[in-house]
Formats: sequence, structure tokens, C-alpha cells
Amino acid sequence: MVIVVAATVNGSVGNSDSRPVPSNASLAGLSTRERIVAIANSQIGYSTDPQHSYCNKFSAYWIAGSAGCPVGEMSEKWCADFAAWVWQKAGVQLTYGYDPGQINAGAASFYTWGLANRDWHPATSGYVAAPGDVAVYGLSLGADPSAAHVAIVTDDPRGQRGPDVVNGDGDRTGFSVVETGTDQTRADAGHNHAAILAGYVSPP
Repeated sequence: MVIVVAATVNGSVGNSDSRPVPSNASLAGLSTRERIVAIANSQIGYSTDPQHSYCNKFSAYWIAGSAGCPVGEMSEKWCADFAAWVWQKAGVQLTYGYDPGQINAGAASFYTWGLANRDWHPATSGYVAAPGDVAVYGLSLGADPSAAHVAIVTDDPRGQRGPDVVNGDGDRTGFSVVETGTDQTRADAGHNHAAILAGYVSPP
């Protein structure tokens, strides 16, 4: 069954550690990119419930994944669900679904969305990532592209090989948590730590 949810969908509240987004007042006057970073940072420390599961509020927001989780959560690997949630909460217009050009739980969906919208920047292109971009790791091209992980860029300081990011579904500090990464040239997720930075997708 294909589930398509427009960007204006209202999602469920997560577990007791739901970490609400910053207030409208605190976001007022910020650019879209600044809102993306503020919202991503507000979720640092969020973890799945139960701890060793993939049950999370971000997938539930998109009504994606499998059931069997606490109320307001659904289960699937959720780095892309997190990134899509952050973008949407910051005001980026997107459609979550499984048709061409839509964003979904597949990390590669950000790559294909970026191509379709002319917002894809290969890591080898010399592009300097900007706050609010989505970094894509472990990209494998072909008829059905795949990727290992995505993360929200918060900075790309001069002299670093990779960006500073907020990872949804990271696992450096615990299992399936929202955490930061510094100079992140390789993915911070599951068994994909060998997946290298492939490029960036910019919000419109």
C-alpha cells in the first residue's frame, strides 16, 4: 500500500521525550535555513522507545513504517523521516510518498528529489555545504538508487573534510538517537559507518 502525505499533514505526538519544536515566536524572523538548524538542534538527545527498537515519532508523523510501537510512534529506520520532518516543520514544501520526485524513508529519496529540483550537489563538485542542507552518505547509483544515511547540515567550517550535522537515527552515543556529528565524512548509522559522503541536497 502506498501512503502519500502532503507537507501540511499534522502528525502525532511522540513519547514522553518528544522534545517539541521551538515556538513560533522563537522562529519568527529566521530564514528557512536558520529554522531548519534550530528545529534539528531542538531534537538532539531524542531516542527511540523502546530503547533498542526503531519506534519513533518522526516516522509516525508521516504515517510510515510498521506498528507495534507506543502510541504516536511507528517503526522503521528513520534518518530520512527525521530530515523530512525537520524540513517540513521549517516550512519547506515537500510531499512525502513513493512516487518519483517524492521524499520518503529511503535515504536516496533526498538524492532523487534533489536531482528533480536541481538542488543536488555532489561532494566532488566543490560545493560548500550550507546550514539546512541534507548530507547524503553511501550513495549507490543505478536504475534504483540507494543510500545509507542522510543528516541535516548545521555548518561546514573551512578546513574540514566534512560538514557538522545533526543525525536522525544515529548510533554513536546510543542506539537510534538524534545526535550531532562533527566533520562527518562517513555515515553515523547502524552498520553503515563505512558509507562516505556523496553530496548535498539544498532546500528550495
